[in-house]
Amino acid sequence: MTTLPDIHKLSLMDVFEAVADPTRRRLLDLLAVEAMPATSIAGRFPISQPAVSQHLRVLREAGLVEAFGSPADRRIRLYKVNPSPLIEMGRWLQPFWQGQLDSFAWFVEEQS
Repeated sequence: MTTLPDIHKLSLMDVFEAVADPTRRRLLDLLAVEAMPATSIAGRFPISQPAVSQHLRVLREAGLVEAFGSPADRRIRLYKVNPSPLIEMGRWLQPFWQGQLDSFAWFVEEQS
C-alpha cells in the first residue's frame, strides 16, 4: 500500500511551483489517465529521459505524483497522480473564485 503524503505538511507554494511548468502539467494530464513507467512517459515528450525524471521528481516532492512497484514486475516503478494536493489547492482558491462569481452575479442583477 502506498503511503500518501500528509497534505498539511506540504507547502501549497510547492504545489503551485510544480504546476507552473507546462511540461509538468502535461505529465499530470497524462498520469491522470493511467499509471505509467518513466520510460513510457519519456517516449511521449520531446525531452530527454533524465529531464522527464527531473520533472517527475518535482511532482513527487510536491505530493502530486506517487511512484509504486508494478504488479507484474516489482522492479518497474509506475507513476500516477495523487489528487490530494490539487484538491487542497482548490479549497484554498475557492473563496477567491466565489467572490468573483458573487460580484458577477451582482453586476448581472444590477444590469437587468
